[in-house]
Amino acid sequence: MTDTNPSAPPDRRAELAAGLARVRARIADACAAAGRDRSEVTMIAVTKTYPASDVVALAGLGVADVGENRDQEAAGKAAEVAAAGATPRWHFIGRLQRNKCRSVVRYADVVQSVDSVRLARALDAAAAAERDRPLDVLVQVSVDGDAARGGALPGSVDPDAGLHPVAEAVAGAPGLRLAGLMAVAPLGWEPERAFARLAEVAREFRAAHPEAVALSAGMSGDLETAIGYGATHVRVGSALLGMRTTLR
Repeated sequence: MTDTNPSAPPDRRAELAAGLARVRARIADACAAAGRDRSEVTMIAVTKTYPASDVVALAGLGVADVGENRDQEAAGKAAEVAAAGATPRWHFIGRLQRNKCRSVVRYADVVQSVDSVRLARALDAAAAAERDRPLDVLVQVSVDGDAARGGALPGSVDPDAGLHPVAEAVAGAPGLRLAGLMAVAPLGWEPERAFARLAEVAREFRAAHPEAVALSAGMSGDLETAIGYGATHVRVGSALLGMRTTLR
């Protein structure tokens, strides 16, 4: 479900502008603390459950990257945002079912949640049928090795879910481009522990795939720690958009 009128009222635009200024300052401070250039980190505005009008307003404020978790919501929202003249770069960041691949590749510029060889193959077939250029893909990593929560498994020999087989499947797919890794800090883990482990995995991964340098990690509550451990993309929802009545 999306707004029928994708134009945010002035008070909402002001609220988003204030949130954006705060998040940008946090990112800049984290980069300075880590000795990194601010240009190395991209903020993805996670707009799941928020209306198309918020996306249009954020695009007007200079936000270039937007993340969504559910195809059922994202497909219509992306169409409405495009009709309003805004052209953000769409990241699909939720768990993706293979039967949704053809829909997702029509609007997504990046899929961050590929965690199996079967999904990589389905996404490649969909991209070949629906797109005229390769789709950027991040392989989602299971930091704690719990396959039930999603993510390819570092060091595993599982032919479908091991990190190496999944990365090779993406790298060898003509409709896809292997761009890097994505991870979520596991429940119960301190961010420091989670992102330190992810940094180790990323170092080993880049030795095999030196062109795949993107590292999507960190959200509203832990983006500073993620940037300290090398995140190139942070996914920010509530700190940017606030806690408000959202779409159902």
